[in-house]
Amino acid sequence: MSEFVVSARKYRPQTFETVVGQGSITGTLRNAILTGHLAQAFLFCGSRGVGKTTTARILAKTINCFNRTPQLEACDVCDSCVSFNSGNSLNIYELDAASNNSVDDIRGLIDQVRIAPQLGNYKVYIIDEVHMLTANAFNAFLKTLEEPPAHAIFILATTEKHKIIPTILSRCQIFDFSRIGVKDIAMHLTHIAEKEAVSTEPEALHLIATKADGALRDALSIFDQLVTFSGGNITYQTVLTNLHVLDYDYYFKIVDYLKKEDIAGSILTLNDIIEKGFDGHQFIIGLAEHFRNLLMAQDVRTIPLLELTEQIKDRFKEQSGAWEKNQLTRAMYCLSKADVAYKSSKNQRLLVEVTLMELGSLQQEAEKKNP
Repeated sequence: MSEFVVSARKYRPQTFETVVGQGSITGTLRNAILTGHLAQAFLFCGSRGVGKTTTARILAKTINCFNRTPQLEACDVCDSCVSFNSGNSLNIYELDAASNNSVDDIRGLIDQVRIAPQLGNYKVYIIDEVHMLTANAFNAFLKTLEEPPAHAIFILATTEKHKIIPTILSRCQIFDFSRIGVKDIAMHLTHIAEKEAVSTEPEALHLIATKADGALRDALSIFDQLVTFSGGNITYQTVLTNLHVLDYDYYFKIVDYLKKEDIAGSILTLNDIIEKGFDGHQFIIGLAEHFRNLLMAQDVRTIPLLELTEQIKDRFKEQSGAWEKNQLTRAMYCLSKADVAYKSSKNQRLLVEVTLMELGSLQQEAEKKNP
């Protein structure tokens, strides 16, 4: 029986070119290698699953490669690359600061820094979750970080840049990793689905990418879960069911009711949503996002801000034509108030229903102002 390997590991990028959604950072690192302007300390910042540690490993592998390609990628055939790929490289040292955050752990790392590389030009020290180091550990690390040996390069990775002390920040070249766009994640999932012979629907992959909230690793974990659940046939309905996501159709239906001032229809639809197990707060947040998308769809300049499939974009364009801009902004303001008040409300369902009644009265307010 073959051993299953999760997609996040199996398809982990091995070159700068395959890093998803961080083109400006990988381009800068390639130029640094080309010109020989490599800093001796880097700080990679960003939310989870955006490629900080992966990029650090690719950089470590590439700068020690003996036969880099014209595109400044590692060759994968030299002794240095082979030892790196097999996990036996002595030129890369990884420290998880979440569980190794004491002064003694840093002293052990400093002792290693003195030893020159036996193969290649650099020894790279990757410290993950560096913000977890204690104040004393940071202080013990300062001198080495400021004046490291010529062969040593430090790459610090963190999800919480604000917790890094200024004296560390001032010694590092800082790279801020952005959240990965929905389109980039969906394209990457499409590529993996083709390799794994998994049948998918574009809307399904787009929904997975949206649910991942900018984290590619989360998207791959959800993808693996859905492959198992669906038996290799991921449909839009499968994703809705498995991830317990509220379909766009509900929001389109409710907004149509609100435009027609059909309060009863909107409340009955809300009841259907709640009976399916969806939370009222989740509904408020989703409806606010829907009204925001309607506002964006009214102007050709803001339509690209909608991270949606073309089919859904067309539906937003069509529905937005029935609303005035001031009505949409008023609706978002009402929903924003309900969002803030929800947790402290004694009768949360009534709060949501009253909010729908208020939204259903927007047309009357507009008529009073423009008789």
